[in-house]
Amino acid sequence: MEPPHAPALRRLLPPLLLLLLPLPPRARAKYVRGNLSSKEDWMFLTRFCFLSDYGRLDFRFRYPEAKCCQNILLYFDDPSQWPAVYKAGDKDCLAKESVIRPENNQVINLTTQYAWSGCQVVLEEGTRYLSCSSGRSFRSVRERWWYIAVSKCGGDGLQLEYEMVLTNGKSFWTRHFSADEFGILETDVTFLLIFILIFFLSCYFGYLLKGRQLLHTTYKMFMAAAGVEVLSLLFFCIYWGQYATDGIGNESLKILAKLLFSSSFLIFLLMLILLGKGFTVTRGRISHSGSVKLSVYMTLYTLTHVVLLIYEAKFFDPGQVLYTYESPAGYGLIGLQVAAYVWFCYAVLVSLRHFPEKQPFYVPFFAAYTLWFFAVPVMALIANFGIPKWAREKIVNGIQLGIHLYAHGVFLIMTRPSAANKNFPYHVRTSQIASAGAPGPGGSESADKAFPQHVYGNVTFISDSVPNFTELFSIPPPASSPLPRAAPDSGLPLFRDLRPPGPLRDL
Repeated sequence: MEPPHAPALRRLLPPLLLLLLPLPPRARAKYVRGNLSSKEDWMFLTRFCFLSDYGRLDFRFRYPEAKCCQNILLYFDDPSQWPAVYKAGDKDCLAKESVIRPENNQVINLTTQYAWSGCQVVLEEGTRYLSCSSGRSFRSVRERWWYIAVSKCGGDGLQLEYEMVLTNGKSFWTRHFSADEFGILETDVTFLLIFILIFFLSCYFGYLLKGRQLLHTTYKMFMAAAGVEVLSLLFFCIYWGQYATDGIGNESLKILAKLLFSSSFLIFLLMLILLGKGFTVTRGRISHSGSVKLSVYMTLYTLTHVVLLIYEAKFFDPGQVLYTYESPAGYGLIGLQVAAYVWFCYAVLVSLRHFPEKQPFYVPFFAAYTLWFFAVPVMALIANFGIPKWAREKIVNGIQLGIHLYAHGVFLIMTRPSAANKNFPYHVRTSQIASAGAPGPGGSESADKAFPQHVYGNVTFISDSVPNFTELFSIPPPASSPLPRAAPDSGLPLFRDLRPPGPLRDL
């Protein structure tokens, strides 16, 4: 028999499978192929960061002999080379070729006269083609970005079929990776294992909190953020593993991993703002105006993240080494992050003013996440202006994952449900949330009113988890007719006969 949710799964599978379909290889791939036809006389093909001693380019070029003769130009990242010619409107084709140093073997003439090009004439369907297959090794004093272009100055345009394999050594961990990507796969695998541990610890702590009726919405959001982070890193590892194998990878997996990475960040950010406002710590619900503000803000943040991903995929120039935040959308995200921090500060200060007994939680909470809020803008500035472009991607990847690990690790430690934890934020049971937020007299909503001031519920962790044996031997009095108690020092007995007076009987 088919399970009841099978039709829903069938409806969801097509769009999910569509996400996993491979996209056409982009120019930045380490295995590059394409068919170029243009009226221009100089065109950029691809770029790669080669190691100082192990860089290798293997190529196959093919074009009609009538379009002879075309050149492959190899520029490196020196200011007098690629930056001097790319997007230089005042330079024509000859001027762009003039910066090439012939003694460095930076020109590959695609002709039979140039032996190192491996060109030969082939006849196909009555048309003569120049087919060139060979390779070139790269050696330099340090890792460098190399840019590959094709030119035919003074001709009638370019026509070229090309296939290139760009490699760094023969190791699985380096072969297809650009030098600026070294270590990304190993780093992602390491952080994946760490975040799996964090996720399972959060689930275990959540189980303990549920048993004490302290598993609040904010902690569930933390568990969700950790789980989404694990999925994101899993997809990143699959993408980089496939990329290490074939040099192409599945770009859809990488996009999906980035979306999950951003989703984890947004869930965690929303959780921090809610905790700053006291949600599940000092109040049962957020006011209507506060909910509207949060909805608008998170919608703007989500849209900006989506725009940033689209901008990076569609508008980043492959001829330039750019970082994610080098765009209007990136600067917009930094602005939203600063605005979130101002809001966070205001919310925490208001919560502390009304509930000073929560200082053991809010003071370290505020200090720890002040660092986190400023980590992203500082990282963006350092990446844009302080990290060399040939090392940027691998360094930024490690910093980003370290920032996420710091945020999740700090929260996991602060909310651990042990009796020795003095920072534990919750004291109101989940079963008390509804009564605390029930409509007040006259039908007015008191959902945003604060919880009763109380010490931390975590100090009674041991008594919550150990049976109270004194209760096993006591019988509570009926609620309707409680037994009267003797006044202090009255001399009256604690228990007395409440039967009406009557004649004495000999029993």
